[in-house]
Amino acid sequence: MKIGIITDRLNRPLTGVGNYVYHLTKELLKIDKDKIYLINYNTFGDPHVDNKIMIIKNYFRSFPKPYYFWNWYLNYKLNITNIGLDVIHSPESSTIYMKLRFQKKIITVYDIRQYLYPDISNTMNKYGYKIFFPKTLKSADKIISISQHTKNDLINHFKIPEDKIKVIHLAANENYKPLRENEINEIKQKYNLIYPFILYVGTLEQHKNIPTLLKALYKLKKMGTKHKLVITGKKGWKYKSIFETIEKLNLQKDVIFTGYVPDEDLPALYNAADLFVYPSIYEGFGLPPLEAMACGTPVVTSNTSSLPEVVGDAGIMVNPYDVNELAKAMYEVLTNNGLREELSKKGLERAKLFSWKKCAEEHLKVYEEVYNVK
Repeated sequence: MKIGIITDRLNRPLTGVGNYVYHLTKELLKIDKDKIYLINYNTFGDPHVDNKIMIIKNYFRSFPKPYYFWNWYLNYKLNITNIGLDVIHSPESSTIYMKLRFQKKIITVYDIRQYLYPDISNTMNKYGYKIFFPKTLKSADKIISISQHTKNDLINHFKIPEDKIKVIHLAANENYKPLRENEINEIKQKYNLIYPFILYVGTLEQHKNIPTLLKALYKLKKMGTKHKLVITGKKGWKYKSIFETIEKLNLQKDVIFTGYVPDEDLPALYNAADLFVYPSIYEGFGLPPLEAMACGTPVVTSNTSSLPEVVGDAGIMVNPYDVNELAKAMYEVLTNNGLREELSKKGLERAKLFSWKKCAEEHLKVYEEVYNVK
């Protein structure tokens, strides 16, 4: 059996999907590298992985962005050429939307937020999703869902048979762990974080609910809390309300934007924070809270979508629409040393339940199952 994994996400700075592809392929190669091939339009090699990974260069020449054209070309090429692979895994549900002639097809679905919240996407993504996503689901031989919540959404909204979907949880990188004081101080100096702070990590997008976090911070300041809020992540769709809220509440001196932070710096940043807050409205999994727990950082997050599935009883979960409830939970953690230590210990134990090795092993079982169906 030869498995092709589409890895064009590795050509960009690693965020959600890119991190999944990176860690999945790394672990799969440790288990059985002879089975794994990467399908990528970057013929000069992959900047995020080592040279043990075999990249299929001969069939897909360097392709210009945007990646919509790459997706079209990839669908076309796979349906006219047998490249000698048995199973194709598309880590993005939007990439391979056609039934493949020569291979079995597996896709990963993270969430259906564009279906549930169409206003969070630009027009091109919205209509592309509406047209191609149902086709992709129908033409897949198997669907991998990163949470039970997403699986339930697929069943309830798209009538996908339950046995067609396999839930496989993601994990935090092994670098996410408690660090020594000198490592924490180095990152604080690098980003000039010379004060106690609350941390948020994630793209600045509408469904991440950052304005509510800012309003909760405003209430914390009124309660006498001296912590600042550090927001880490690049700008996404409809981010302007974040900066409008800061202006309205006069929080310019209390909110620090670091922009995109490379993966190697994030563990120390989590360690440096007194609290991690993630009030997202909707998540297919919610990797940042898991990363924070793996670092021993207390977590306050939403009680919606997949987040309770990830955090369990190791964090405090609140109604993400309730500013008062969010502010109260944050205040309790910041002012109660016993509670903070309890959440830190619970988070470390909870994070041990998730690993990329386990994730890769479960993927390999799905590949074999689909391959053996004649």
